[in-house]
Amino acid sequence: MSSARMCPITNERILVATDGSNYSEGAVREAISFSKICSSNLTVMTVLEVIADGETATQLVEEEMEAEARRRLDAVKEQARQEGVECETFIAFGDPHQSIIDEAAKRKIDIIFMGRRGRTGLGKLLMGEVATKVVGNADCKVIVVPSAAAIGPKNILIATDGSGHSLAAVEEGIKIAAKCGSSVIAFSSARSQDKLGAAKANVDKVLEMAKGMNISAEGLTPIGRSKDLIPETAAGRGVDLIVMGVPVISGVKKLFSGSATEQVIGKAGCAVLIVKGGEAPATV
Repeated sequence: MSSARMCPITNERILVATDGSNYSEGAVREAISFSKICSSNLTVMTVLEVIADGETATQLVEEEMEAEARRRLDAVKEQARQEGVECETFIAFGDPHQSIIDEAAKRKIDIIFMGRRGRTGLGKLLMGEVATKVVGNADCKVIVVPSAAAIGPKNILIATDGSGHSLAAVEEGIKIAAKCGSSVIAFSSARSQDKLGAAKANVDKVLEMAKGMNISAEGLTPIGRSKDLIPETAAGRGVDLIVMGVPVISGVKKLFSGSATEQVIGKAGCAVLIVKGGEAPATV
C-alpha cells in the first residue's frame, strides 16, 4: 500500500482527473489507494476538447476520441475494483481546467488528485497548464502527484511564510501528521540575512503546534529562494509530501501562474498538497 495506513482525509470526496497519459498514473494510483483507506467517495473524470462543426469527418474523430476516453476510464474503474474501490467515471467536454473546476464545485469535492508533466524541458519549471490553472482556481484542496511518487506520508515538509494561507497549510499538515504518525519539517526560507528572524518566528509557531500534538518536528530556515530550496530539501530529507498554501482571492490565476508555488510543484519529486486559505498572495 503506497498511501498512508491511517487515513489522513477521512470521509472526503475525491476527484481524480486523468488524461490517460503516463503523467496521470501516480495521481490515479494514489487516489484509488486513499479512497480505499479512507472509504472515500471516488470520482474519475477525463476531459475532451472538441469542436462540433457538423462535418462528418469531425464527428467521426470525436466519436473515436470519446470511445478511447471511455476505454481509458473503464481501465481505471477496473484498477479501482481490483483494490476493492467502487468509483464513478465520466467524460466532460470543453476546456479541461474549467471542466475540472466546475465538476469539483458541483459535486462538492474536497480534494482533487492530478498528475504532473515530466521534469524535462519546461517541466523542470512548470507543472503543465491544466494543473496550474486547476491549482490556482479550484476552491478545494489539490494534490499534484508525479507519476513515480508514493505518498506515505511518513515525512511531511510544511512550508510557511507566516501568511493566512500558510497558516491553513500548517494546520492541514499538522492534522495529517497527527493522524499518520508522520515527522514534520517546518520550513521557512529567508531571502536575505535580515529576513532570517521572521523566518525563524514562522518556524517556531509550527514547532510549537507540533509539540502540542506530540509530533516529531524540526525547523529549517535556509537563506535563498524557496522555489529552489523546498524541492532540494524534500529530495535530500526523504520527504514524501510537501504541504503549501495559496490564497483564495479573485484573480488568483494571474497570481499563481509563474509563482514560487507553481515552480516547487514542477520541480518536486514528491507529491505536493495545496491548501487554500487567507487573502494575501503566496510568497513562500
